Amino acid sequence: MKTHLALVALAVFCVAVEGQQPGNQKPEIHPQLSMQTCTQSGGCVTQQKSVVLDANWRWLHTVTGYTNCYTGTTWDKSLCPDGKTCATNCALDGADYEGTYGVHASGNSLKLDFLIKGQYAINVGSRLYLMDSENEYYMFKLKNKEFTFDVDVSNLPCGINGALYMIQMDGDGGTSRFPANKAGAKFGTGYCDAQCPHDIKFINGEANCEDWDSTNAVGKYGTCCSEMDIWESNSISTAYTTHVCTVQGQTRCEGQQCGDGSQRHDGVCDKDGCDFNPYRMGDKSFFGPAQNFSIDSTQVLTVVTQFITADGTDTGDLKEIKRIWVQNGKVIQTRNVNVMNSTFNSTTDDFCNKQKASFGDPNDYEKRGGNKAMGDAMDKGMVLALSLWDDHAAYMLWLDSNYPTDKDPSTPGVARGSCPISSGRPTEVEKNHPDASVTYSNIKFGELNSTYKPN
Repeated sequence: MKTHLALVALAVFCVAVEGQQPGNQKPEIHPQLSMQTCTQSGGCVTQQKSVVLDANWRWLHTVTGYTNCYTGTTWDKSLCPDGKTCATNCALDGADYEGTYGVHASGNSLKLDFLIKGQYAINVGSRLYLMDSENEYYMFKLKNKEFTFDVDVSNLPCGINGALYMIQMDGDGGTSRFPANKAGAKFGTGYCDAQCPHDIKFINGEANCEDWDSTNAVGKYGTCCSEMDIWESNSISTAYTTHVCTVQGQTRCEGQQCGDGSQRHDGVCDKDGCDFNPYRMGDKSFFGPAQNFSIDSTQVLTVVTQFITADGTDTGDLKEIKRIWVQNGKVIQTRNVNVMNSTFNSTTDDFCNKQKASFGDPNDYEKRGGNKAMGDAMDKGMVLALSLWDDHAAYMLWLDSNYPTDKDPSTPGVARGSCPISSGRPTEVEKNHPDASVTYSNIKFGELNSTYKPN
């Protein structure tokens, strides 16, 4: 299960909003971040890229001045009486990446700080996207390829999630489909994911201010698309999860289409997804913060994710998603887990179907097309998101504790990590762990078995 990135953090400071006009009060300068593209025959070649902060975090003000269009959790109704007018009146501005948001880029490394106390406000967490150029996101075609990165989660306690994932966003941030969006990818617009989040301030080039709930900082509309969670982790637990949708690309939703609340399983997206969390699968000694675990989360580790097709080509159907680990120079395979008298160490349709049956979970993944549908989304290209967040909805218990909390932990699928069910409350996490951080580095992308050295 993956809940939406906890942008409730946006509700506590005025600079965290999204607009569709580019502002000019502060220049937008993307931090540089290098990556490598790899082939088996030619090795890896470094490419200079950059990252951009998601528009939902940015200062939103009048086009010609400094007046906030959104303050705290409330829209200025005179500037934003409706979505279209708001998009015309309001602009989002450039970001102070380090000073305001705790984003530190250097060479091939990106460090995200959890909490920053600024002069005017407190910032909690962040989300960034990898850019291909000044105005375009880098579009990853994942099938028959592997994606590799190094990560340090040693400073992430219970309740905080360092998430690296792919989403089926528009490469230009939505400017070509929605002419009202003048800011585009340069300012981090166009977000979507399989949770169809309602807290995105602008969707389809219009403000999401209709029926805005200032208590929860959510609007009438959500924004949906398929999502490949390559990495969701803290120092306690880790998981990778596929979420497919029946819509193609970023799509605005409302009502049942969003799958909210009691209609969770009736929307266009599979919100639960098909996940592989070693702890949840019964392998409780594989990943954790000590040397006696197979993967020691107190040390930097290399994460390799392979997207294997049925016929071994870039155009074949996605058949399997496989995780390989490298730590201290040693290649470590994900250990086999037993599900309904079958063994698995990767996610396939067979694994997903048997896992859902074993855990008693609705099989929305199969209903929405399974791995083939995930591969079809990948064919269109996906955007890399790098983030750090806490969870106001479910306290991250779905990742690192027992969830649902009212079920016996011995029930298959309930125990997901060793954190207590009392952990993860954002007020406590933010108070007790303001110095938490995650570091992503050494991103590589290329042919299978080209980004690391197999044993």
